Amino acid sequence: MKRFLAILTLAAVAICCQPAADYSSVPEASDAQIQRVEPLCWWTGMNTPLQLMVQGPGIGAFDVAVEGRGLNVTAVHPADNPDFLFLDMAVKAPGEYNLVFTKGSEQFKYPYVIRERAAGSRERESFTTADMIYLIMPDRFASATGGNDAAWPGEEYDDGSARPWQVPETPDAVDRADPVCRHGGDIQGMIDHLDYLADLGVTAIWCTPLLLDNQPRESYHGYACADYYHIDPRFGDNALYKQFVDAAHAKGIKVIMDIVTNHCGTAHWWMGNAPFADWYHPAEPYVQMNALFSVYMDPNASVRDRERQESGWFVPSMPDMNLDNPYVLKYFQQWAVWWIEYAGLDGLRVDTYPYNEPEPMSRWCKAVTDEYPNLNIVGECWDRNIPQLAYWQKDNPNVNGFNSNLPSIMDFPLESAIKTALCEDYVNWDEGMTRIYTVIAQDFAYRDLSHMMTFFANHDHARTGDVLREDPARMKLAITLLATLRGIPQLYYGDEMMFLERKDVPGHDGAKRIDFPGGWPDDTVHLFDKDGRERAPRDYRYAAELHDYTARLFNWRKGCKAVQDGKTLHFLSRANTGATNITDNTYAYFRYTDTDAVFVYINNTFEPRALDWNHYREFVAGPVDGRDVLTGENITLRDGVTIAPKSALVVEFKR
Repeated sequence: MKRFLAILTLAAVAICCQPAADYSSVPEASDAQIQRVEPLCWWTGMNTPLQLMVQGPGIGAFDVAVEGRGLNVTAVHPADNPDFLFLDMAVKAPGEYNLVFTKGSEQFKYPYVIRERAAGSRERESFTTADMIYLIMPDRFASATGGNDAAWPGEEYDDGSARPWQVPETPDAVDRADPVCRHGGDIQGMIDHLDYLADLGVTAIWCTPLLLDNQPRESYHGYACADYYHIDPRFGDNALYKQFVDAAHAKGIKVIMDIVTNHCGTAHWWMGNAPFADWYHPAEPYVQMNALFSVYMDPNASVRDRERQESGWFVPSMPDMNLDNPYVLKYFQQWAVWWIEYAGLDGLRVDTYPYNEPEPMSRWCKAVTDEYPNLNIVGECWDRNIPQLAYWQKDNPNVNGFNSNLPSIMDFPLESAIKTALCEDYVNWDEGMTRIYTVIAQDFAYRDLSHMMTFFANHDHARTGDVLREDPARMKLAITLLATLRGIPQLYYGDEMMFLERKDVPGHDGAKRIDFPGGWPDDTVHLFDKDGRERAPRDYRYAAELHDYTARLFNWRKGCKAVQDGKTLHFLSRANTGATNITDNTYAYFRYTDTDAVFVYINNTFEPRALDWNHYREFVAGPVDGRDVLTGENITLRDGVTIAPKSALVVEFKR
């Protein structure tokens, strides 16, 4: 046995000592020979195994070697399409390498870079209940670079990868008058207004997708990806996106990337030339998804209904990806990890989460969080049925044993309850503020309340100002609830000033995704500036008041552990009228830790309400000395303290 081991050792030494092959005379691949290699680069010390996808005419017939000793090819996987190869790589050391492709007498090489992983990258922290997330639609936020608004001709473009990227022509027009055209917002525009966000109390930014969306029409929203590894040139480039993340971090603001694994766009470069026949679900015959999230947990669901939910297309312009194909799943796992590592991201938001195949997406989540154990990922599970929503959160005790491995979910039941309740003035028992009470009362259904994203609107909703009848008092109540209820609050851009839908083109998503006034050089209204808010025209006459109200609450919230991490004790009052079906339409609750507490009273009526502190004595006997968060003044909570109509009282005190 010892002799056998000795022979093996000598053989290994002999192999290691053999001189490396000399590829110095091998020419570099032309753009026609190698069209892309993804991921664009990689790092040492990663938990995620590296698998390269190589695209080039007939590349599947080539042998592959590496020039250099710190990177090896361990396996080669041909695809259905001869224009693709998948290479499993062993990463040993940082450096600049060449992938050498050989077929007979034909040889060429392609540069590939392995970088040293940054110290502490694996342990990076993420967004939590201590944060306020601000959702931006970049095309509609601010335009700082007018030269990137127009269609690009396909010139060479430095995206931070090993080779220049050929920018495809971008056909979608720029026309701010048209709600579905590009309006010209960009990454530099967001960088230029980071001070505004920091002053507002924002601690994390979620941008709708910034990757190339090359649909010929309505590409501004970014959800129909045409290239997963490149920022849309109309927003900037990969390097500028990284600068944006760094600049946000310098202001104490985290960055969350919005990603889509369920579908791409019909303009994606692989459409009609995919690596495998089942890379995405077939376009013909077209199958529309059925939006039946219940099929995953329903013991009575038919296989047909589940298959349609998993494999049907979201819309005809967004092909449905097949995550059951292991190469597709691997591609998306690496892609997410690549962007986190490259840009220094602090979290992910996953669009249309339940439209994906559940089991592969569970493995996707696990792969990303295995790489970054503290990373938070929030999934858009648009379901207002609380047990069905709870099904999607990591470690939920599902009867069928399914575990999504998805840390956070978006609280759509609470979103609906807030907006509905604040529009109901004369209510029965189950209406008005009872709706919010009822949602919070079902918190037992969730595995982890600290991983719930709370909100009252995002880019897919009507403008909250329109829903709340353009009433600043109702808007303040919504903001108060968002700032003080459990979970991770998310505010949609402009809701801090009650932005309204465009009235010239009503009813279209693009009309709700309005431009931020002051974000373009030729704007006459400037709401990023205090003076501009105070001089705002009639359409924005409440901008200064609401902005300051929002900033006061969310800057206070940064230091309030009772709201960030505390428990909830809530109270609902019933009207003392003798009627059996009338509620008082008020809502009160305590957020508390062992040492601190916050008392919140929401008066959603047209009359003043006076506190009867005996109602709350089970938490603390009155009177209670505290500080009114909204005025900054000292206050004593006791019988007779009056809360004005359609207003809130927020008081913090020591227990």
